[in-house]
Amino acid sequence: MIGKKCKICRRAGAKLLLKGERCFSANCSFIKKPYAPGTKAGGRPKGLSEYGKQLKEKQKLRNIYGLREAQFSKYVKTVLGNRNKTENPAALVVQVLEDRLDNVVFRLGFAPSRTLSRQLVNHNHFTVNGKRVDIPSFKTKKGDIIAVKASSVDTAYFKNILTSLKKYKTPTWLKLDADKLEGEILGEAIMEEVALPVEISSIFEYYSR
Repeated sequence: MIGKKCKICRRAGAKLLLKGERCFSANCSFIKKPYAPGTKAGGRPKGLSEYGKQLKEKQKLRNIYGLREAQFSKYVKTVLGNRNKTENPAALVVQVLEDRLDNVVFRLGFAPSRTLSRQLVNHNHFTVNGKRVDIPSFKTKKGDIIAVKASSVDTAYFKNILTSLKKYKTPTWLKLDADKLEGEILGEAIMEEVALPVEISSIFEYYSR
């Protein structure tokens, strides 16, 4: 799985941080081989058509959040269909993706990657406003309290991350109480702070074809 994720980053031509903290290791395959799989080091990359560029940007964003095509396209098309003319569609897409429970668990530092955060949510380790939620795509909102379930607090996993969690800095739209193993959503995700290595306007062009 690790090798597969490294190939996704190499194919995208960008570090998508799919392995969490391990992506910052000097042993990261993207650092050692910063070129697409199947090509040689120093080789000239193939030119992409406009469609190819749009597809590449779409795949980058979809892979960052670990979504299936059906899920991802639904998010984008819903934003395009419901937004007001004065709203920034790119910012809206980022907010929709960041509002997912699995992503909030990741952003709060409860998991080093979105893949693991999705597994933790699936395994019923979290509550939202005191109610157990095991759906990774669950839409959170401002004011929601996301906490580790009482029966999971004493598990080896959460005991082991407690020290690092106390040093963890959350994005400005989230608030973490490491001692209580809970976090609060203070507002909407800020596109500039998320700083995704993706040209989102190309994704809109892809789905507008």
